[in-house]
Amino acid sequence: MGDTRPRVMKFGGTSVGSPERLLRVVEIVARAAAEGPVAVVVSAMEHTTDRLVEAAGLAAEGRLDEAEHVVDGVMDLTASNGLLVLRQLEVAHGAPARRPEVTPIVREMLSELRRLLYGVSLLRERTPQTLDLVLSFGERLSATLLASVVRARGVPAEFVDSRDWAVTDARFGAAMIDEEAARERLAALAPAWEGKVPVVTGFLGRTPDGRSTTLGRNGSDYTATTLARILGAAEVVIWTDVPGVMTADPGIVRDAYPLARMSYMEALELVDFGASMFHPRTMIPLIESGIPMRIRSTLLPDDPGTLIDAGGAGDERAATSVTSLEDLALLGVQVRRIAKRAQVGGRVMRSLEAAGVTVYMSSVSAHGQAVAVAVPVAEVERATAAIHEEVALELERGEVERVVVRAPVTLLTLVAEAMGRTTGVAGRFFHALGAVGVSIRASAQGASSRSISCIIDAADTQVAVRTVHAAFNFAHQEVSILVLGKGTVGGRLLAQVRDHRARLERDQDVLLNVVGIADSRRTAFDEGGIDLAAWKDALGTANGRIDVIPLLDRLRRLPVPVLVDCTAGDGMEDIYLAAFERGVHVVAANKKPLTIPLADRERLMETARRHHRMYQYSTTVGASLPVIETLKNLVQTGDRVVLIEGSFSGTLGFIANEMMAGSRLSEATRKARSLGYTEPNPQDDLTGMDAARKALILARELGLPLSIQDVAVTPLVPPDLLAPMGADEFLDRLSSCDAALSDVVSRAKEEGRSVRYLARIDPSAPPGRPVASVGLVAVEADHPATRLRGTEAFVAFTTERYRAYPLLVQGAGAGGDVTAAGVLADVLKVAVALRGR
Repeated sequence: MGDTRPRVMKFGGTSVGSPERLLRVVEIVARAAAEGPVAVVVSAMEHTTDRLVEAAGLAAEGRLDEAEHVVDGVMDLTASNGLLVLRQLEVAHGAPARRPEVTPIVREMLSELRRLLYGVSLLRERTPQTLDLVLSFGERLSATLLASVVRARGVPAEFVDSRDWAVTDARFGAAMIDEEAARERLAALAPAWEGKVPVVTGFLGRTPDGRSTTLGRNGSDYTATTLARILGAAEVVIWTDVPGVMTADPGIVRDAYPLARMSYMEALELVDFGASMFHPRTMIPLIESGIPMRIRSTLLPDDPGTLIDAGGAGDERAATSVTSLEDLALLGVQVRRIAKRAQVGGRVMRSLEAAGVTVYMSSVSAHGQAVAVAVPVAEVERATAAIHEEVALELERGEVERVVVRAPVTLLTLVAEAMGRTTGVAGRFFHALGAVGVSIRASAQGASSRSISCIIDAADTQVAVRTVHAAFNFAHQEVSILVLGKGTVGGRLLAQVRDHRARLERDQDVLLNVVGIADSRRTAFDEGGIDLAAWKDALGTANGRIDVIPLLDRLRRLPVPVLVDCTAGDGMEDIYLAAFERGVHVVAANKKPLTIPLADRERLMETARRHHRMYQYSTTVGASLPVIETLKNLVQTGDRVVLIEGSFSGTLGFIANEMMAGSRLSEATRKARSLGYTEPNPQDDLTGMDAARKALILARELGLPLSIQDVAVTPLVPPDLLAPMGADEFLDRLSSCDAALSDVVSRAKEEGRSVRYLARIDPSAPPGRPVASVGLVAVEADHPATRLRGTEAFVAFTTERYRAYPLLVQGAGAGGDVTAAGVLADVLKVAVALRGR
């Protein structure tokens, strides 16, 4: 035998605010009624309450004609919504035996309202009691209309005025229901509903002497849960326009999703931190009776929504929700005489309570000598006055500082009841925020460890919510990428992101979203993400030189913003500085910003650290080889580097191999360029400057204070090819070097040697010998460089630990695919680091 207990379903104002939504409600009610007993509680239609408040205000000012005009609007909207729904029901289900006359019903009800407003205009007074009576017409109209159209759908339904059973006290605007009295009255009324769907007005009550009251914020939910408790309902379903309780504000976190289940206590915790979906009065009848509540969406009626009950999810591995309450101010009070136990904290809290100030969070020092409280910005003046009055004597004596106000701030809260029973939650919470540079102004955690909260600057709200949401693995980590440069590396990077995006989301919980692509003359930007199957079409036509700064301003507002530099452009350090200052991380394959004057490089690194942004540049030496990472690990673990030697340039390694195989220099260079191995201008490679920059990057990682002028460079080309020129001109003139280089290769072969372009960094080089040098060398047959093939590069680290057998890093050191793979790996490092794994 099935459960015969009724379900109580409550529909909010937005759910009945238009004909389309009202029709959905009718179908939901009809389906529920077919499954078993159901009672419906309904709010006033969307905006109706505001219009009734406006009408009452106009009447109190003697502007009765204007008040009547507002009432006309309410009548027209209600009647037209009803008529449209009736017509749609007739089309779908056929005309009812007796079509309800909606307009006369609405007109009759509002005639009573007009008489009431006339009285208000005569008295020129709008008391709370009178306003409650005016507001009652909103729910009465809505419930009358819904009952009529449900009956027209063929489902027996009856309008029920909750004032007939919801006995309340006389606190007009925020009345409380006397449950015992309500139970007694409801027992007399309920038999008349047998076999029908009662459509009950929410939000309304009546005092024992017959005066209408309203129940205040979330009043209709309060009506529904009280009704459910008295009826012994199986569950309460709150129908709204969201699919459930979300893991975060979807307006901030795009991948926020509805929770499957949470506990009563977690719901109350959300109330404390500004969640408008719940109210303590709503939850108390459920908690005391054990009746579960479910939040569901009328737009997605087949989705289960969020179940709220005594047990909750109970998963200690998962948090529940991240909330952000904005438009707050942080007030601080400090005792000057630290040694004196002033207990100012308790006094401040009592003074704010007496003044009726809303306090969302407080933090008091151990001996009550300092207190910080978060209050609404609108209440700062009243709160400050109350505190100053409380400590007036101490202020006069100079024992207490005057109130310090920081505004605007946001209260950020992580609710995690089950997870709170485990260790490390607070550390993980604060570490995630610190990693992205969010300053904590105050913090608090209750004894239950059900939630942890902190005050942050309002400007940090979005990045903080997204960071905590990602750090606690609510969903995948979304990374927003702006790619500069669409050439060999940039183009291959876009292809790799396209090809591996789904796998990374599935296996790594990282969603890579390329929101921008730009070259020197064209740009495309879409905050929802660019279709990487058609990114070339998205770029469109050239429109002059691109200013990257406006793109950074748009990028900074998105989840985990990352600037990816796949260019070889000069002056990019200024773009990086602007990115760091805007909270944007940087991943770069461009070597030049790392080889600028040392003081400028240090400023670049310091700016990244100061703004807590990541700067990843592992592909600047060795493409995707872990050269820089290996060197960093050696240094960080205390090893002393004695010598670094290697073929740093896969490009020059390829050209050297081709020449050893019989190709001329110009032929080998053109081939390398066609395969995407060279810099955009091969002159950078053959002059040795590319290898010199790599040597300088590694030297500076060792802490050596070198500049590019300190690197001894022996170029592959003569001085007349060192002057600046375009790539095509350089290649045309390069054949003039073929004969000389061929002779060098021939002599090396005769001696059983191989030619390689090698770099050498000797931190202990004696005076007169360069610390860093690059140049063409003929190496012995047993040298590690002899084994290199194609674009292979190698780096040998001779250290205190690896003295007899140097540590070798070897592999493909050039090419669009491998470099792009290294850039992609750097992007993933940013995502993983911010996720806190």
